[in-house]
This record gives sequence, C-alpha cells and structure tokens, in this order.
Amino acid sequence: MMAAIAAVMLVWGVGWAMNIGLARGGHPSAGWAAPLVFGLTLLVMWEVGVRLGDVSPIILPAPSAIAARFAGSLPILWADFQQTILKGALTGYVIGAVAAFAVAILVDRSAFLTRGVLPVGAFMAALPIVGTAPIFVKWLGSDWPSKAAVVAVMVFFPILVNTVAGLRDTTAMQRDLMRTYGAGYWPGLLKLRLPAALPFMFNGLKIATTLALIGAIVAEFFGSPTVGMGFRISTSVGQLALDLVWAEIVVAALAGSGFYGLVALIERRLTFWHPSIRQ
Repeated sequence: MMAAIAAVMLVWGVGWAMNIGLARGGHPSAGWAAPLVFGLTLLVMWEVGVRLGDVSPIILPAPSAIAARFAGSLPILWADFQQTILKGALTGYVIGAVAAFAVAILVDRSAFLTRGVLPVGAFMAALPIVGTAPIFVKWLGSDWPSKAAVVAVMVFFPILVNTVAGLRDTTAMQRDLMRTYGAGYWPGLLKLRLPAALPFMFNGLKIATTLALIGAIVAEFFGSPTVGMGFRISTSVGQLALDLVWAEIVVAALAGSGFYGLVALIERRLTFWHPSIRQ
C-alpha cells in the first residue's frame, strides 16, 4: 500500500511540474495542454493506485480495464446511447424547451399569469425525480416516451425562468424608443426584447443539458425495456460488472460535454454582439 501511495504522489508531482512549466512558458498551446495534462495525470494516478494497491475490480476497476470493456461493448453502448440520449433525453429536452418558450411569452404578456404560472413552475421544479418518474412510467409505459416526459418536466422551469428574466431585461428607454417608431408588441418582441433575452435563454438551455441527461438516466431505474443507460447501470451493478458501469458513465460524460458544447457554440453564433462573447 505504501508503494502505491508513493507512486501516486510521484505521478502527481510530475503532472504538477509539467503544468507549472506550461504556465510559466506562456506557450500558446498552454490553454488546452494544461487541462489535458491534468486529466492524464488523474488517469495515471488512478491506474497506478489500483494496480499497485491491489484494489479489487469489483470496488474500483482500472482505467485500462474500463477502456477494454468500452472497446468490447460498443454495440451495447451505442444501443443504450440511442435509447437514453437520442430518444429520451433529446426528445424531452426539445419538448420542455419549446413549452418553456411558449409559456414565457404568455407570462410576459400577462401580469396575472406571472403571478400564477411562475409559482406553479417552481413547484414542478421542486418535485423529486424519484417520485415523478414511476408515475410517468405507469402513465406512458416503460419505453422512452415516459423518460422524455420526465426530462421535459425537469428542464421546463430553468428555461422558463431565464427566458422571462431575459424578456424583461430591456430598459424603459429602449422600449419607449420602439413605441416611438410605432412598433407594437410583436415587432418589439422580435426586434428588441427577444434578441436581448438570448443570453438569458441560453443560460437556461445550458443548465437544462445536464438536467436532461440526469433525468433520462435516473428515470430508467424505475422501468425500461432491456436497453438504456440507466437499465444497464442498474443491472450491471447487480452483476458486479463495474467496468461496464464505468463505461456507461464515460458515455454519459462524453454525451453531456458534447451536448453542452453544442449549445454553447450555437450561443456564440447567435449572441456574437454580447460583451461576454466579444471578449
């Protein structure tokens, strides 16, 4: 055990020294090289600690074992990805986002709806997923539509709140200027308030990317066909196949990072005028 601890500390020291060298050197590649070195350092520490510490693969498999299981289970992982991410998470994300945008427009036009809908939305956001997921499974069946419904409920409130806040972000002078030009509600919405609300809207959309993945995976614990990331994780834990569990976690992490990055890229394209993007 002492040898494992010493080896892990040695690897950490080497990675730390490399990152210090990158930071002090001021090389243009330091922006992406430093995180890469840090991530590789953690993986090597994990591998060395598990191997030299003689840790059971049932407790914590080594990264090399996870990589081997990942490469050997690509058809299973792809089928689970399609079921959970492409069908459940993405469908629910789109439904929840469209519903949130539509309700935000209605709330923006009515003070009565503002007082009525937002508290109801906050109540829906506070509902625990472990309570709502079994209900939707009973209503819609065990296939992906019930998972999409759970995701839609989870992402609805963050997008709604951020969109409403963004629509109210314009100043009184800007709104008065639009009225001076004879613009009604819809021209003012499309040409002034909606563009000004885009940074807020994308904040909600980026928050919802992680919620969508979590909701779809957790909902599968309460009923699903024999495919899906949540189903695979729950059954693999029961079979003590922890390497497959970690392979599913890697897929979820990669999908979540890619999903978030895609939304952030669209944000940069559409809000290029915003000071945070211009910098």
